[in-house]
Amino acid sequence: MFKEFSSFAVKIIELYSKEETKKIKESFWTTLGKYLSLIPVSDGSKVNWINYKTGIKYLVFRMDVNYKGGVIAIEICHPDQHVRLQMLDQFQQYALLLESELGEKWEWNNDYIDEFGRPIIRIFKEIDGVNIFIREDWPKLISFFKPRIMGLDSFWSTAKYSFEKFKYV
Repeated sequence: MFKEFSSFAVKIIELYSKEETKKIKESFWTTLGKYLSLIPVSDGSKVNWINYKTGIKYLVFRMDVNYKGGVIAIEICHPDQHVRLQMLDQFQQYALLLESELGEKWEWNNDYIDEFGRPIIRIFKEIDGVNIFIREDWPKLISFFKPRIMGLDSFWSTAKYSFEKFKYV
């Protein structure tokens, strides 16, 4: 998922137990959540930015971090390949709006395999060379995630109505 990082970074993660790793990640997500809580949602409602709900089953906006970097993604996880491809087609129809709201192009991977071995479609952007275990990197990660999740929110406030047909499939 992330490009190679230094052996120094690998040694840092080896210093932490699973429990310590969990606490560090929780602390990061709490910090990011507090920072983002000050930002209003496009439609004026309240939202949990970290666990952004699209309202469409099998369509998620996901953020992840580790010792190599971070990623923000739109993931189409429907178990039926035909439905996944229909949802992809819908996103392709809105590609210009998505790019406009994000202010950049993202990578599109139609054959991504998730951590559970399931095929999904993923539209994503990564940042490399930052480490969740180095607190000094947190501002870079927050600066990476903030405009992108806000761009996704702005995009979704316009595009979500055309995805309603996938709400119950």
